[in-house]
Amino acid sequence: MRTFVALTSAGLMLGASVALAAPASAHGDKEQREEMRLAGLAQVDGTPILSDNVEHLANIPGQVGISGCFMQTDELFVTSGLESLRVYDVSDGTNPTEVGVLPSAVFENEAMNCGERKIDGKRQRFALIGVDLFQASPGDPDHVNEGEGQEIVVVDVTDPTAPAIVGRAPATTSTHTVTCVVDSNCRYAYSAGDSRAGTFSIIDLRDPSKPREVDANKNKDGVQPFKSPTAAHKWNFDNAGMGTHTGFDGASIWDVRKQARPKLITTTGRAGRGTHPKYPGYNDFILHNAGRPNADAFKANSKPSFKNGNIMLATEEDYVQRDCSIAGSFQTWHVKALNPERGSAIEPLDKVELSDLQAEQPSSVPQPATGTFCSSHWFDHRGGGIVAAGFYGGGTQFIDVSNPKNIKSYGYAYWGGTQVWDTRWVPIYKDGKQIQRKSNVAYSIDLVRGLDVYSVDVGDGRGTQPSEGLSPDRSMSDRASGAVLPLGLVGGALALTLAVRRRTRRA
Repeated sequence: MRTFVALTSAGLMLGASVALAAPASAHGDKEQREEMRLAGLAQVDGTPILSDNVEHLANIPGQVGISGCFMQTDELFVTSGLESLRVYDVSDGTNPTEVGVLPSAVFENEAMNCGERKIDGKRQRFALIGVDLFQASPGDPDHVNEGEGQEIVVVDVTDPTAPAIVGRAPATTSTHTVTCVVDSNCRYAYSAGDSRAGTFSIIDLRDPSKPREVDANKNKDGVQPFKSPTAAHKWNFDNAGMGTHTGFDGASIWDVRKQARPKLITTTGRAGRGTHPKYPGYNDFILHNAGRPNADAFKANSKPSFKNGNIMLATEEDYVQRDCSIAGSFQTWHVKALNPERGSAIEPLDKVELSDLQAEQPSSVPQPATGTFCSSHWFDHRGGGIVAAGFYGGGTQFIDVSNPKNIKSYGYAYWGGTQVWDTRWVPIYKDGKQIQRKSNVAYSIDLVRGLDVYSVDVGDGRGTQPSEGLSPDRSMSDRASGAVLPLGLVGGALALTLAVRRRTRRA
């Protein structure tokens, strides 16, 4: 049995309706996705509930937002939604200005990834769309992916006012997410992969206009994927040449210095699989994404601290669960060693659910209603031990991880009807390039509200006044000319929330 989703021609500007098919058994089925959207719309409220150390600066509505990423060498923020890819000028980080739009019906591209390459001496900037189930754009009318999925799409944003699809490649594994190994020199990208087969794909992007999957075994017919014990959701790469692969069986760390030939180092073992009796509840469904701050300072067999570069941060997603005390936690782990001979060398330190964070917050903070989606989702860490994370209906949570053994609430932002999927700290740019320091301003991408901008008192004496370096030192207003979003996109995109997520729960 198959479920069909109709996409209106007005909403998609494709000139005709497109029928898109999806497996009825997929994780996050039609009823759940529609329930999430309608629950948000029914509760939409223009009054925020903020902690004293958080200030709301702006809201940019319109996009049915999923995820976003910042470019390394230009002050640009690229977002992906169910109905479009959008490019924002962030030369004033407190006031992102939309400068380019690519109408694109895509499901789901849950992790927008920004990549760059120098080709023939010229800097090329692009975004990678991971096609989970379908993708269609008026910019590429000859190619409509209808239910096939497992494809990577390259969108050139070198001219941010005119984003355009320049390349495509099929993959043998799930492209629910795709991630550049090195954003500033994106030669290869890794896919989420498939959990049942325990595999993932590596995409060769040395020519972004002609991406292709790397063959893991040339001695077998066809293109063979790579094996991973922790497929299949997200790759996160650190500054020490390591990659962390999160998925249904926890997390694994890999040496990716030879990008087309990664080597497995260690895993989270039974704790990451959710079967260790000493660590119950660390994975009831899937480890969603991870990060290793200060990884290049790693010291083996040292006490857990960010100074020693041995802390792994992770979210555990379980949005099928509606009890906010077990719906999906934020976690810290201790990476004891990076030695393949040691076996599983990553052990849990602490975890908090939304209910744990709210137990530290004032009684005036709204408690999620019964049946609310309140799992942790995408997060971003900044120096000083503060994490910004989306918790779906639990809003934007700022989390203190300075003591990785004792995670605490740091701040929060709630709106009636919120459905926060992703939160990113705005990086500091100098002369148009990131300087590897993050500001105190965060962007939250909301399925219902679009894009929200917050400033946070991070304890540096500025309060909620935005960090130095965020005010504009140049203007890109000329880029915005002609970049007008067709109003029909917003209405048409709401139909896409009936779509089906392809991630499946294991039997």
